[in-house]
Amino acid sequence: AITHLILSCGNSSKAIKSNFTIQSNAAKNIIKNAETLKLSISNPNNKIIDSVRFTLNNTPISEQLDLKTITLGEKMVKATVFFGGKKEVALQKVIVVNSEPPKLYSYELINTYPHDITSYTQGLEFYNGILYESTGQYGESKLRALDYKNGKILKNTNLSSSYFGEGLTILNDKIYQLTWREDRGLIYDVNTFEAIGSFNYGQSKEGWGLCNDGKNLYKTDGTENIWILNPETLQEERFVQAYTNKGKLVNLNELEWVDGKIYANRYQKN
Repeated sequence: AITHLILSCGNSSKAIKSNFTIQSNAAKNIIKNAETLKLSISNPNNKIIDSVRFTLNNTPISEQLDLKTITLGEKMVKATVFFGGKKEVALQKVIVVNSEPPKLYSYELINTYPHDITSYTQGLEFYNGILYESTGQYGESKLRALDYKNGKILKNTNLSSSYFGEGLTILNDKIYQLTWREDRGLIYDVNTFEAIGSFNYGQSKEGWGLCNDGKNLYKTDGTENIWILNPETLQEERFVQAYTNKGKLVNLNELEWVDGKIYANRYQKN
């Protein structure tokens, strides 16, 4: 598949078709991460090309790129073609998928504990032997600390009726709680439940799941993106995308970080 870039010059509203297009070995724009991406330029007007510079998501690359170290997901290949003292740009989207199918994990149920069925649980995390829980629904959202063995409520705070509580994680004695569509995260002192701050989202669409690796926070927004947040500024610095060998996994919801892996449930999936 080939993508053309349409350029406009000056104040003219007339679109000018590029002289060049990108050719690649990505069938239907999809390629596996065990392969090598091979790029070339199609030059149907037989222009005399001086040089071509390729980038992948604005990072310079050569005409052949080993994808083993490239993250999965949608990428943009750009070719800047220099010819006759001029230059033109061509673009092509490439989707890098996993070469290996996902492993199917099994599990063993070792215990069950009581839980308040009126709590619409969105986020949860164990911290120093206590279960912290964020619940949803407008007018019913709350933050709780629980003795998970008997369901006893140790601490509780209700959110504003304008907030729909979502994912939760705890880092450096601070609770971070997401809201769904309100574009805001809430910060509490883990010991007192005192609200000590808040933060706004960046490019992420909504607030769904949240976890941390002891340094950074990881956030989902209902898409295939997992956003990495700076623990000091809470700004979204970058994201990774969840792709199998067949395509993207959307509706990534609550997250847990365990031994270097992120575990996620997918909303409305078993």
